[in-house]
Amino acid sequence: MGSKYSDPLPARMALWHDRPDAWREVLPGVRRRILSGGDGVMLVLYHLAPHRTFPRHTHRHLQAGVCLEGSGELTVGESVYPIRSGSSYSIAGDVPHEFRSGPETRTVILDVFVPEREDFAEELRPPDEA
Repeated sequence: MGSKYSDPLPARMALWHDRPDAWREVLPGVRRRILSGGDGVMLVLYHLAPHRTFPRHTHRHLQAGVCLEGSGELTVGESVYPIRSGSSYSIAGDVPHEFRSGPETRTVILDVFVPEREDFAEELRPPDEA
């Protein structure tokens, strides 16, 4: 009896390395890097300068994330949630949301989108190794 943790590794693997040309400024003081994508999931890293707002928006994708550094406020629907380093969240598709970074230091957010964001596809570089 095997468990999912002892199954063989997937037959296909792709690897992306951090490079300066992988980053894109999407708003003043808000940079993003598409870390990886494929098979229905996309990882996206955000760096937000202090006091920046990623405006209210919606998309069809499930968005789950974790705050790796810094702090802020996440508004989901009409509710506001304080976010700090180590906080994680999950937002259902088609729910309006907004993020405001805190005042002290840069905020780093790692988001996971399911399925992949088609509107981010042009930012995803080919893998450095496959």
